[in-house]
Amino acid sequence: MVSQNISIENTRQWYRTAPVTAFPADGGGCVKIGERQIAVFHFKATGEWYACQNMCPHKAQMILARGLIGDCQGEPKVACPFHKKTFSLKTGQNLNGEEYAIETYPVRVEDGFVYIAL
Repeated sequence: MVSQNISIENTRQWYRTAPVTAFPADGGGCVKIGERQIAVFHFKATGEWYACQNMCPHKAQMILARGLIGDCQGEPKVACPFHKKTFSLKTGQNLNGEEYAIETYPVRVEDGFVYIAL
């Protein structure tokens, strides 16, 4: 039997979501891929893009795309606009120290469109 190493990156499928102009600078927007709602954020000053689940796990509300973005000691984060629970946009870790986290997704921009890998 031959063991095969398969990178997670190679098993992901990229989805073209919307033009970059559909997302506010230094804010978020929501796209739907299949049944998933994905929050997409554009940090204009750094040119970075991030994507995560739109559902805040604290109260199971589809609201993170409307969250407040910023950084915590250099870590990009989003805060739920309802309850201010904060999550890393790189790792999904809850920055408040609680156990629940969010799912994050790779993002790339090509030819003026935002692509997300699931």
